[in-house]
Amino acid sequence: MTEPAPAFDPVIHAPGRLQICAILSSVDSAEFAMLREAVKVSDSVMSKHLKQLEEAGHVALTKATEGGRQRTWIALTPTGRKAFAAHVAELQRLAAMTAPDLPGAGGRDDKAGNSP
Repeated sequence: MTEPAPAFDPVIHAPGRLQICAILSSVDSAEFAMLREAVKVSDSVMSKHLKQLEEAGHVALTKATEGGRQRTWIALTPTGRKAFAAHVAELQRLAAMTAPDLPGAGGRDDKAGNSP
């Protein structure tokens, strides 16, 4: 499989949604309460994050009754997995642009002629 082209996704980029996508990228699905506890947010904040991700087509929610209780399971959609991978690739690309200046590496000091 080819690497996705780097692409910034403002829906994914919010810290809570980025954490949610990172967790979901390593599993098939996760239960609402587990995600809420991992991200350390309230039920209402988690619901808002999931609604935005769902509206963007990044996650799918499935409700099931287990032990007499309604549970919500969340999974990244194929589109969401691609978008998350592309977003991570873009963050890595941006981070690489901030590499420390090294003599001879074309950093700011080299351009200014101020290399040690």
